[in-house]
Amino acid sequence: MSQSYQPSGIRGLTRDMIDALIAMFEKASAGAIAVNRDAKITWINDSYCRLLGVRAQDVLGQPVQRVIPHTRMPEVVASGDPLLLDIMEHQGQQLVVTRLPYFNDDDEVVGAIACILYDDLQPLTPLVARYRRLHQDLQAARKALARTARGTRYSLSDFTGASPQALDVKRKARLAAGRDVPVLLLGETGTGKEVLAQSIHAGSGRAEQPFVAVNLAAIPENLLEAEFFGVAAGAFTGADRNRTGRFQLASGGTLFLDEVGDMPLSLQAKLLRALQEGEVEPVGSSRVVPVDVRLVAATSRDLEAMVAEGSFRSDLYYRLNVLEIRVPPLRERLADLGILCESLLADLTDGPGLGAEITDDALALLARHHWPGNIRELRNVLERALTLDDGAEILDRQALAQVLPALEPLPTNDTDAGSRTGHNALAGTRTLAEAVASAEREAIESALAACRGNRSQAARLLGISRSVFYQKLSRLS
Repeated sequence: MSQSYQPSGIRGLTRDMIDALIAMFEKASAGAIAVNRDAKITWINDSYCRLLGVRAQDVLGQPVQRVIPHTRMPEVVASGDPLLLDIMEHQGQQLVVTRLPYFNDDDEVVGAIACILYDDLQPLTPLVARYRRLHQDLQAARKALARTARGTRYSLSDFTGASPQALDVKRKARLAAGRDVPVLLLGETGTGKEVLAQSIHAGSGRAEQPFVAVNLAAIPENLLEAEFFGVAAGAFTGADRNRTGRFQLASGGTLFLDEVGDMPLSLQAKLLRALQEGEVEPVGSSRVVPVDVRLVAATSRDLEAMVAEGSFRSDLYYRLNVLEIRVPPLRERLADLGILCESLLADLTDGPGLGAEITDDALALLARHHWPGNIRELRNVLERALTLDDGAEILDRQALAQVLPALEPLPTNDTDAGSRTGHNALAGTRTLAEAVASAEREAIESALAACRGNRSQAARLLGISRSVFYQKLSRLS
């Protein structure tokens, strides 16, 4: 009977193992390379030399990043952790690579070896397509679960954008997630305040607990107290059983008060007491129920002005406004317009990289409008355009023009705007298209800088898939 294999417990590959693997790498891979502990090239095979267009004698002893700018081998040598599967871009070609560290007898990293598993992604198409289908099913299941359970369906990556304004909002949201303090989100309707509220909860220590949202503008004033604090059986006609309030439902988790500026004064005092004492009293009951909630509030109204005029309690305002995050309107971060459209179109067409794209001229047209409804309005416009042009794979200027007539144009300082000819207007549009493309370039470069060149992280930061990110990056090169 043959003896079963028993791992020896070693941490990783040794030099002897690497020597034994070299022959296999030489024969089976589309390219292989080795570096020492200083990330300098010690060996490279002929197929990799042909791919790079170099000679082995010219690159041996050179820092690997000088020869392969986008390599992550120095990272592998520094950390001692393998990167078993990664996609590396080289002159517009996507290479699937694996990188392995190797160790000496003292368990110290002395180098790394990498080989190209595929120099053509075509064989992986069925696998990628299956992954995308599974990812879509997972997202749909999460959204369905969020509708039935009291959880979240958004994370910070769903707040799409890489402009300085968007990155500042994300930075503050991460700070808010790490601190169990009340947060006040200020911004116009449709800017993504609920996405941020859910993201803050999802990134906090309360993530496994309930997230309960209350839209104060959608609930009649005479029902608000019962919604907040619950109702005891027999409190009024028709109350034949106890009803749990939103505070109790959210206990241990996060209570999100949307449009908190619409809260009547009569309820503001009771809310303040509940926050200060950590307890609520259901309507019609003398029993006090302890609660532990983290409060996130949002409004599109000017609370400071409301405090000044006496329509909002100052003590409640300061209780809510421990950490304030101002969410900029879309017109103030037009650099994110292209990335937002990519993300929204991927969502509207059921998956990244599977649906319609938008042209630069169409983006330029969108950038000329004021967007009073912000991102929610942008989504509606794109969805309307896709509906009217059924089956379109590309949304161009004409497709967008037919759904934009009622939108307000951005203010202009040009006093002669009314006298422009059609030719001049078109010329301005071409210039604006270039400006949008430039803004998109800056957003991508900013994301890469923030992620120290890690493209996967940069794609997540921008809120787009890695395949879309690579497509955009190739257009910039």
